[in-house]
Amino acid sequence: MSYIDGFVLAVPRANKQAFADHASTADQVFMEQGATRILECWEDDVSDGKVTDFRRAVQAKEDEAVVFAWVEWPDKSTRDAAMAKMEELMSDPRMSPEHNPMPFDGMRLIYGGFTPLVTLEQ
Repeated sequence: MSYIDGFVLAVPRANKQAFADHASTADQVFMEQGATRILECWEDDVSDGKVTDFRRAVQAKEDEAVVFAWVEWPDKSTRDAAMAKMEELMSDPRMSPEHNPMPFDGMRLIYGGFTPLVTLEQ
């Protein structure tokens, strides 16, 4: 059964291309470790909620957009093996903050691992 790592983060709107470049570079490492699909989605229709919402979840500022992203893995064991190699992978320039700096505040990134419950496909 597939496994999903999900992410929500705030990125300065001025850094949209820098974020796309950063993600394209770093995401290749996850693909090489067995990820089957990665989506990095830029805010388009994100409204303010009455109790909570995506913007509040990541404390997005007025000049920031919300990014909703996920990495699909074939199964949890493939994902866990990739995460176990993360320290080693950080020496890869594509993952290194010195060579591929994050164009966002990583302290406000929300992430977690999920097991699919309902899947519909065509």
